[in-house]
Amino acid sequence: MRPSSLSLLSLALALGLAGASVAAAGPGALKGHELAGKARVSLIQARAIALKARPGSITDQELEKEGGGSGLRYSFDIANAGKTYEVGVDARTGKVLENGHESAGAEAAETASEHHGKP
Repeated sequence: MRPSSLSLLSLALALGLAGASVAAAGPGALKGHELAGKARVSLIQARAIALKARPGSITDQELEKEGGGSGLRYSFDIANAGKTYEVGVDARTGKVLENGHESAGAEAAETASEHHGKP
């Protein structure tokens, strides 16, 4: 196999795995998908940035308007060593805006807020 063919095969495999990872995120893979047209950074790019900043498994993902940075961010919950971390990636610049442990209380409050339609 020629080197260029091997590179293309590697790229196709990487993109396929990234796509499978997005699909594995579950129903409604991206909360806030209606904001995607305003983002300059793709979901796949933002996931890679978040996982580089905090290795683990993404358990939840959202695109949301929130203070800090450009005001539009991807927010990922990442499980690592039995803890959940929240990593925020600016959807316009790709900068990591947040990378910290999310307490069980904060996670419960966020879930309750989402289910009651409150900001």
